[in-house]
Amino acid sequence: MPLVAPSLLASNFLRLEDECKMLNESEADWLHLDVMDGRFVPNISFGLPVIEHIRTATKKVCDVHLMIVEPEKYIEDFKKAGADVLTIHYEASNHLHRIVQQIKSLGMQAGISLNPHTPVALLEDILEDVDMILIMSVNPGFGGQKFIPQSFKRIRQLRQMIDERGLNVKIEVDGGVTVENAGPLVQAGVDVLVAGNTVFKSKDPKATIAALKRAG
Repeated sequence: MPLVAPSLLASNFLRLEDECKMLNESEADWLHLDVMDGRFVPNISFGLPVIEHIRTATKKVCDVHLMIVEPEKYIEDFKKAGADVLTIHYEASNHLHRIVQQIKSLGMQAGISLNPHTPVALLEDILEDVDMILIMSVNPGFGGQKFIPQSFKRIRQLRQMIDERGLNVKIEVDGGVTVENAGPLVQAGVDVLVAGNTVFKSKDPKATIAALKRAG
């Protein structure tokens, strides 16, 4: 049974407390929080103050995805804001290992995210040091995009790399996740399903989350 991490990027920001309350009452495992800086990706979302408020509204895992340049400058700040899992992009850092160690030294789980064009094989020398790999199944920056089918091949390749080494590394997928493709994604090796519009634009978000939980 996968973990489900609804992405608050698709939520109603005017009703953020209500959205958190709904997620608290649902079968959601994590809250996925996308931080964008307008430089690494062509969009700006929200930052530390919003995450601080969300942290006070939930006891569930806060899964923070940094789509920003120079993430190393803000690791401690996101820890203080309440991040439990902190994911940085492979493409955004020249000193990946150092930042992963920094994240883990502060007591957070460390994740690395890959854009759709970045080969999974590039993770070979860092895989043993992380807790999670986030496969972007759309180009990062905007919600509501269509799932890139090539992502299945990349997920299976990553699953094989992890299993061959006997590692306890989760695979998370983000972008275009639906109730329809969730099952095949879990079968391909995904542990954590991130879903934005699928959850928040549905008529019954709690039922949709429950359906995602039973995928695979």
